[in-house]
Amino acid sequence: MDTKLLVADFEDWRDAVAEAVTLLEAGEVVALPTETVYGLAACAFNPEAVAKVFEVKERPTFDPLIVHIGRESDLEKVALVPEEIKALVAQLIEHHWPGALTLVLPKHPDVPDLVTSGLDTVAVRLSAHEVMREVAKVHGPIAAPSANRFGRISPTSAQAVMEELGGRIPLIIDGGACRDGLESTIIAPTMTEKGPVLRLLRPGPVSKEELRLIAKVEKVRNKPGAAIEAPGQIASHYAPATPLMIVEKPGQFVPEEGKKYGLLTYRGSGGACLINLTDWTATQTLSPGKGKLSEAAVRFFYCLRELDAAGLDLIVAEPVANTGVGVAIMDRLKRAAAAHRPA
Repeated sequence: MDTKLLVADFEDWRDAVAEAVTLLEAGEVVALPTETVYGLAACAFNPEAVAKVFEVKERPTFDPLIVHIGRESDLEKVALVPEEIKALVAQLIEHHWPGALTLVLPKHPDVPDLVTSGLDTVAVRLSAHEVMREVAKVHGPIAAPSANRFGRISPTSAQAVMEELGGRIPLIIDGGACRDGLESTIIAPTMTEKGPVLRLLRPGPVSKEELRLIAKVEKVRNKPGAAIEAPGQIASHYAPATPLMIVEKPGQFVPEEGKKYGLLTYRGSGGACLINLTDWTATQTLSPGKGKLSEAAVRFFYCLRELDAAGLDLIVAEPVANTGVGVAIMDRLKRAAAAHRPA
């Protein structure tokens, strides 16, 4: 299969939307940009099309998909919001939609079980990217996980999608580099005896601190063997093919003669930097000299992809501050490191 790359620039992005919608209506899958990472889209109400998403990604069907809608009013097409949390959901939507927040809610009967991996809940998001939002508005709700092979590094550019899925899908819409660079925050809004609670199922660009302004946040611990409640909860995920190790102190890493090592450093300098620890074959800096977590998030998957292509024996990663979007970065680093950890 030849994969067409279509640029959606400021003049003709609606033409790109029209071409994507035509393919989706025909039961095909297409790669679309969002502000977080690129997504692999299919009609959310077409089980055969959704099955293609799992096939193309080589994704296990027990890992549910996020459904993207094009307008707030379309939420009722995919989810049934319980009366007791309607005000809470409305507040979350007001503050964070369109944006990088995914809500896990009871699913509408029209949503195929394949989309939700048999769960009675569905993960829903309204993207801030005009291309993804317009496609979902014109076509209707679409199921769209990240546009990469399962467990691999998430794509934040059209070229990264082409490297992952070229020859497997008919169309990639190039909407530029992703603004946020990390997958969306996923929460399950609930009402308890003590009041509203936001169960944090996956950290992302919308931070815990921001969510606390609306309601109490309860982080869900993904214990080994526990049932999956939402996308992105598998312990080993977002991983390069090259083994990755998180090193907090220099003594934790002892280089071996003849091996090639790469460094994923936060700032590239400073007292906590590992740059002088060995003669690195390759280095990538998340936030050169500045130490800004927002910049680190945007560059994270790009830097991982560059190091993965450098022919290394091991990627050594420095930790970042476990606050704000740094929580999401550390979540992805830990899952990447777990991919090569002995069972």
